[in-house]
Amino acid sequence: MADVVRPDADGIRAAVRILRSGGVVGMPTETVYGLAADALDPAAIERIFAVKGRPADNPLIVHLGTASQLDQVVATTTPLAEALAERFWPGPLTVVLDVGDAVPAITTGGLRTVAVRVPDHPVAAALLSAFGGPLAAPSANRSGRPSPTTAQHVVADLGDDLEVVLDGGRCPVGLESTVVDARGSEPVVLREGSITREDLEVALSAGTPAATTSGGDAAAVAASPGTRYRHYTPSCTVELVAPGDGPDHASELARRGARVGLVAADTAPEGVVGIARFRDASELAQRLYSALRDAEAADVEILVVESVPEVGVGRAVMDRLRRAAA
Repeated sequence: MADVVRPDADGIRAAVRILRSGGVVGMPTETVYGLAADALDPAAIERIFAVKGRPADNPLIVHLGTASQLDQVVATTTPLAEALAERFWPGPLTVVLDVGDAVPAITTGGLRTVAVRVPDHPVAAALLSAFGGPLAAPSANRSGRPSPTTAQHVVADLGDDLEVVLDGGRCPVGLESTVVDARGSEPVVLREGSITREDLEVALSAGTPAATTSGGDAAAVAASPGTRYRHYTPSCTVELVAPGDGPDHASELARRGARVGLVAADTAPEGVVGIARFRDASELAQRLYSALRDAEAADVEILVVESVPEVGVGRAVMDRLRRAAA
């Protein structure tokens, strides 16, 4: 069983020893916990895919300690990528660029592009600095499961396959990073996250909204980690309802004999398990994956979740919820 360790000097050194020997460790970031390994070591990357049960054609995000390391993993950068890095790194933004020769094909899922970011978390930053090179780090959960936002979530999913999980507390953002194709002159959003299209417009002084790929654009979707397969799926059924409809719908299901949980703006009615309350989309984003796991722990059969407006981070929240309810 994995040891959950303090991210002090001893804990970081222990994690670095494992990484340099080709192993994997649980690493906190501001978004979700990652399953980290040497991004340039094919055998270490194979270990990530094996531990997660992740499809081999699903590319990984490469994490860097600083933006100055970008040329270690990309063939060439672009003015757009440089502008995004200047504004949003470190932070929950991933850019897709043409891959450099040093990155093995297994890391990119066989693509000629690589997804890269600089995380904004002190433990991730300390680990990357001590390791001294890029780390691939998809979410530290079994493939298809809700992403982990605490060290305990990592242990619950992968504890038998890891030696060490660095405990950085609860992830403050709670959703995976926004992914942007930055190879051209305009940003193309491949995966929604806490950095929104509106944020990109403001940062870049764009005259038109940042584009988003359609689900039918197979090449664009393939370039982004975490978009082609079913994700975020708890063991219970997830039902989405309109804002304000959660308590009544949950009560009706409970009257029919189901054990029902509720994630909503209001308190749960009698006979329904209150899983989480939220005030707005940002709060739901931070609590979403924990709520899905808490519903499992409460042994509910159906989890009723109120939708949020698809504005700003609400688009990212609804993307995850639709995948969970698929």
